[in-house]
Amino acid sequence: MRTEEIMRHVDHTLLSQTAGWEEIRKLCCEALEYHTASVCIPPSYVRQAKEYMGDKMAVCTVIGFPNGYSTMEMKAAETRDAVRNGADEIDMVINLGWVRDGKYDRVEDEIRAVKAAAGERILKVIIETCLLTEDEKIQLCGVVTRAGADYIKTSTGFGGGGATFDDIRLFAEHVGSGVKIKAAGGISSLEDAERFLELGADRLGTSRIVRLVREKGADGK
Repeated sequence: MRTEEIMRHVDHTLLSQTAGWEEIRKLCCEALEYHTASVCIPPSYVRQAKEYMGDKMAVCTVIGFPNGYSTMEMKAAETRDAVRNGADEIDMVINLGWVRDGKYDRVEDEIRAVKAAAGERILKVIIETCLLTEDEKIQLCGVVTRAGADYIKTSTGFGGGGATFDDIRLFAEHVGSGVKIKAAGGISSLEDAERFLELGADRLGTSRIVRLVREKGADGK
């Protein structure tokens, strides 16, 4: 797979707590240079990034991040604020306590509420696979599908584990036909990125791939 094809699936990501505008601006410049799918940045920088790049690059931001235990109403409000600031894509974290309690109907309601607030923007649902059992992952494939989200996403990168090949295989087997897959967290090589795409991922959340391509002087092949 050509490097430029991999890049078209990358959400070029910077979600460090200490990230400032100069780092965000550099991320935006790299995304434009390497033609990534989007930049994924903290909500407080969405307006500035959108003004900086205009319509040349999609801006993605995170909701309920990274723990997911804020209220449904707060997540919807965060989403409306992000949309007003110019966000094109929303990555939300579900309430994992509700999953542990078996309250899948509440999780579904929450996703629906955020989707309603996002409107036509792409919604990706982070389920934090490293903290779930296989049965919970399978159940959530159904929940995300029924709630009308656009993507199911593996991880925040802050939960102690990231995307695995097995989780992408599991998603591909159980998610609905209208739902795409995003692998995120710990993607540290072009070989791994390619493998995730081959297994069924459509997006890759990573802070490393652009840097690897730059360092290796990849020629796009």
